[in-house]
Amino acid sequence: MDTQNPSAPPHAQSRLAANKPLNRRRPHSRGGLIHDNTRHTERFTVIGNHLAQHPELSLLAIGLGVHLQSLPKGAQVDIKTLTARFPEGANRIATALRELEDHGYLRRKRERVPDGRIITRTISCNQPGRDRHADREPTRPTHSTPQSAKKKPALRKKPLPTVPQPACTAPALLQQATDLLADLRRHDSRLLLSACDTTHLTPGVAAWLERDVTPSAVRHALTSDLPDEPLRRPAALLAHRLTAQLPSLPPFRAPAPPPATRHPFQNCDGCKRVFRSPTPGRCRDCRTPAASTT
Repeated sequence: MDTQNPSAPPHAQSRLAANKPLNRRRPHSRGGLIHDNTRHTERFTVIGNHLAQHPELSLLAIGLGVHLQSLPKGAQVDIKTLTARFPEGANRIATALRELEDHGYLRRKRERVPDGRIITRTISCNQPGRDRHADREPTRPTHSTPQSAKKKPALRKKPLPTVPQPACTAPALLQQATDLLADLRRHDSRLLLSACDTTHLTPGVAAWLERDVTPSAVRHALTSDLPDEPLRRPAALLAHRLTAQLPSLPPFRAPAPPPATRHPFQNCDGCKRVFRSPTPGRCRDCRTPAASTT
């Protein structure tokens, strides 16, 4: 007789087979991404997933952000240089730069160099919102106030410059000015205005229109010769132009006199002569007493 192993029950294998899932899918049965990675030893850039997989940035902004972080210090990254490097146009690149700036991946500041010129410094941030000095000098609380009770001071947005006010506030004139401002983004995507900015600028455009300036001339004055760099506050720039370039008032024109009234023809009751009068009766000669003769 064959000797059975007491440590291995005869039905153990069948029990394991019964507990095995029957519908287990093979890996990659539905497709998907597969990485074929090779370790980099030179010429590489470390990019955080917070940028590469950002939920709000456009694909163009993510790619441009990766490109900026890979460049060496001192590289030229103005819009003209980037437009010459990539097939995207200046407007799309300017929009992507503004996206990166809004989410903290890009900062711009103006500096005056020793020869008196003002240049723009572009700072690429690989971790937005992180203070690079935080690791060197840790902050210490000066009193026992809980950190949760401390409130950061609210940032107040600088008000827009004032704009000219029209003498006439007819609804049709204000609507024409509003439509003109809303149409500016078709000529330059950087001139996308909020409803609040449009309300502030509408009287200034109306002041131009009531001075006999055509809508096309107003549009040209607001959109021509704009800087190549991203516009941080386009509404402030438009408000400045509406005020600084306001045309003079047109010369005063006296209203034309009303046309003279022409009365119908009447037959004189005295001499039967035809004359003009609003009502029948006698002509002027018949109404005038005849001169007495001596």
